[in-house]
Amino acid sequence: MQQQIKDILQHSIDVKTQVLNSPVLLQTIADVVEKITTAFKNGNKVLFCGNGGSAADAQHLAAEFSGRFYTDRLPLPSEALHCNTSYITAVANDYGYDVVYSRIVKGTGKAGDVLIGLSTSGNSVNITNALQTAREIGMITVGFTGEGGGKMKPLCEYLINIPSNDTPRIQESHITVGHIICQLVEEKMF
Repeated sequence: MQQQIKDILQHSIDVKTQVLNSPVLLQTIADVVEKITTAFKNGNKVLFCGNGGSAADAQHLAAEFSGRFYTDRLPLPSEALHCNTSYITAVANDYGYDVVYSRIVKGTGKAGDVLIGLSTSGNSVNITNALQTAREIGMITVGFTGEGGGKMKPLCEYLINIPSNDTPRIQESHITVGHIICQLVEEKMF
């Protein structure tokens, strides 16, 4: 069992090492830090969306901005779009689950806001619909996906496609990259 634990940890380390050694991903992360910082400085907000574990990650990262990361500071306007269960269940029931995020993006998003969609496959229809709506509004679109980027790839101005097809390893890297972004934005803002 200990060897299996070591193997899983090593696989997680290997995926993060690939991110560490990818100049393209490192530059994309830096670009996202700049775009989010600019959005906050201009009075815009950052919205997150995901399903399942990616919804939990979306909520976690939104809380890092709206609460605090390292610094006692003013809150930064950020929200995970799935947190209103009455809204989610009503829209899913009345219109379908595929539009739960695009509908709220259309209702609350504005040009200059940032939408971050998280999907390990990159193929979640409700996320791709939200990204498409965000683009139509003039929002900045960011995708956190796995290796290929899936259907989200052409909809994202900035794609952080973790070099793996293993869902848990992708999600672990999403949180790592998300924490890096939160830390660097907080440092730039405060």
